[in-house]
Amino acid sequence: MPNTATAMRTGETSPDVVPRRRWWSAWPDRAGYLAVVWSALYGAAALYWALGGDGYPFQRVDEDRSSGSILEPSRAEVVAPVLAVFCALGVVVGLLMLRNLGAGRIRKALLAYGWVAGVALTLLIPDYSLLGLLAFSPALLVFAFTGVPGPQDMGDILYWHRGNLMIVFIGGLLWVAATLAYQRRTNGQCVHCGRAPHGPGAWTDPVRLRTWGHRAVYLAVLSTLPYDVTRIAWYFGWPLGITDGFLKEMQDTPNMLEMGLALGVLSTLGSLMMHGLVARWGEVWPRWVWFKKGRTIHPATAIIPAGFVAVVLIPAGLMAVRGFELTSWGITGPAVLWVVWGAALGAATYLYQLRRRGVCRSCGQR
Repeated sequence: MPNTATAMRTGETSPDVVPRRRWWSAWPDRAGYLAVVWSALYGAAALYWALGGDGYPFQRVDEDRSSGSILEPSRAEVVAPVLAVFCALGVVVGLLMLRNLGAGRIRKALLAYGWVAGVALTLLIPDYSLLGLLAFSPALLVFAFTGVPGPQDMGDILYWHRGNLMIVFIGGLLWVAATLAYQRRTNGQCVHCGRAPHGPGAWTDPVRLRTWGHRAVYLAVLSTLPYDVTRIAWYFGWPLGITDGFLKEMQDTPNMLEMGLALGVLSTLGSLMMHGLVARWGEVWPRWVWFKKGRTIHPATAIIPAGFVAVVLIPAGLMAVRGFELTSWGITGPAVLWVVWGAALGAATYLYQLRRRGVCRSCGQR
């Protein structure tokens, strides 16, 4: 195939490969531009807060409207200038990445900023909010039309401190995508699939990928068990990991134990669904999905939801680590393992993607 290395670096196709383009195929460029725009806008907001503007999202507020972010509570005059400088640096780094500039130490510095920004914004600064909204999304969809039962309203669920963390999380995802694209371009890899010109290594053998995928799924499933067991135990009156007084308080609070049971069951169902990443029914629609049975499952059908859940589990687990108390380990202790769950699920999802990615539409490699 002529000019393969050049085509892989630029994301162009050789004459021998005529892929059918999808709208998301431009993600390597779009992610870079969007990361720059996000940094510029959030940096401007941070500068506004540093100069005394209202709405600083990490200040101390009532407990009902607070978040579990590592930056809360903090003072605007201390943290906001740091955020403004961080974002201004991000604009410069992002523009250099878009022009594929940098070699040697400069390239390493750009990559270091990009990965640090991506990890910090996606995993370290957010809290459990995204995981909570994901778990309660069916109820929230109903509440949007019927209203929230009781004296609360949607503003008591989707308030600014929580919304800001969603904005931060999105910025982190953009920086991860932009940095990954830059790293591949400047390393001679296909910008879309990451394959090198010399072809895949032995570690991408499908049998080996499935073996490691099984191990990752088993670890993920084991990490969910403490949460499931404690919530079910509370529902049936056993104060596992909590005091009798706290159990009595939950029993006296309408629907609290039922909510815990529902979350435990939802977690159990999630652990069962993870097996689709290594089982045949994760590749071909099974008989119980009668309207699609026998058809090949598009990899994105599993990769997108599994990947998203993996990412939102980790900041929720890190928040539990910060709030862990041995005397009441049943409350936050099982949630600490969400870090393991998220990492293992992320690994299983990545291995599933490698096993099912097929021929790259950009570079034509298998």
